[in-house]
Amino acid sequence: MSFISILLIGLAMSTDAFAAAIGKGAAMRKPRFVDALRAGLIFGAVEAITPLIGWLLGRAASSYVESFDHWIAFGLLGILGVHMIIAGLRPEPEEPAEAAAHSERHGRFWSLATTGLATSIDAMAIGVGLAFLDVHIGVVAAVIGLCTLVMVTLGIMLGRALGALAGKRAEIIGGVILVIVGATILYEHLSGAA
Repeated sequence: MSFISILLIGLAMSTDAFAAAIGKGAAMRKPRFVDALRAGLIFGAVEAITPLIGWLLGRAASSYVESFDHWIAFGLLGILGVHMIIAGLRPEPEEPAEAAAHSERHGRFWSLATTGLATSIDAMAIGVGLAFLDVHIGVVAAVIGLCTLVMVTLGIMLGRALGALAGKRAEIIGGVILVIVGATILYEHLSGAA
């Protein structure tokens, strides 16, 4: 497999994460570049690990993972999206600024990690497919992870601009984007199977 092919796979695998990152960036309160980079690292690490897992699973049982990966991605993104929409509709609780910042940082990590996992399910399926080709899975995983790191960092910063324009509605918009990404993943897989 040529490096161009591997790079195209990396870019294709990072598009879902990019769309989700725009939603996340819109929902974050004034994310700085450091926050965007941290999100990119989380998404990139998850996106690099999942093709390795898929490759290992592909060696064991390829049809098992491919038959339901889109439902997992749809479910995780849908749940996260609905949660963000509900959070955007709720009035903000009155809590001390320090406690709110700690709670937001802790929740943000797990939210980012879960979103990263949901958007990387397709990378796991790619790993399954690559298990049957003559390709160095470590190189492919590294390229997918690096592409995702860059795309998510950019997505968060673009989402920040959207969030500054939309205010509190940004979290609702971010939730809607996650639901749309999940539905798109499900649609692509179901229409491809038909």
